[in-house]
Amino acid sequence: MNRLPWGEPRPIGPRRGRWTLDEIAHLQDWYGLRDVETLARELARKPESVRRQADLVCRRPQRSGPWTASEVDELKRYLGLASAEVIATRLGCSEAELAAQISELGRMCRGGAWSHEEKHRLKRMYGSRSDEHIALILARPVESVRAHAEELRLAKDKVFQKRRRQTTRMPRWSSQALTELRERYPTEPNIELATSLGRTVKSIVSKAHQLGLKKRVERLRQMGRENIRLRYQTSR
Repeated sequence: MNRLPWGEPRPIGPRRGRWTLDEIAHLQDWYGLRDVETLARELARKPESVRRQADLVCRRPQRSGPWTASEVDELKRYLGLASAEVIATRLGCSEAELAAQISELGRMCRGGAWSHEEKHRLKRMYGSRSDEHIALILARPVESVRAHAEELRLAKDKVFQKRRRQTTRMPRWSSQALTELRERYPTEPNIELATSLGRTVKSIVSKAHQLGLKKRVERLRQMGRENIRLRYQTSR
């Protein structure tokens, strides 16, 4: 990472002094979606400086009245990625008010079949958030979230595991499994490979990339057709 997010050369040490418009824009875009330490590295600033500046430029005026649908959606956007203090700052509410609204989300739990859109959101969120937070966001039981994550062979990101002090070590790839991956990866869906080899989709994709494996053109076309069909079925 030799340059700052907006292309400026990265300084040798932490930046000091007045914040630039580019720095403020990046902070406003990502505060709450990335932790302070990550933002500090991206901005070449000290974490304390990031927190002080965020309090100045990211704090929303105090909200009042019932929560609107857009406010609830914004809460879900940050839930599981930021602390209660940061989310309260971004939404302009007290931490007590935030806790009450999160508790309200917990009462909006539903059953039934999962839609394609829900599964897509699960794939997008699963690596970086806890199962409990995902359940709140999707209004689904935690057990259902875990069952679908297992079905889709999803895994938590290493950064998430480190933050939660978890370790989930996959077994070493045997020569037989590597041979099977080389033979089947070009033509078969990743989720079928993951299920067959007892791994996560992320592990399959990572090892395939490491080995320089690629999907065949016909398989890519088939994947495209399947995605179009699923989107069509969801929109009907």
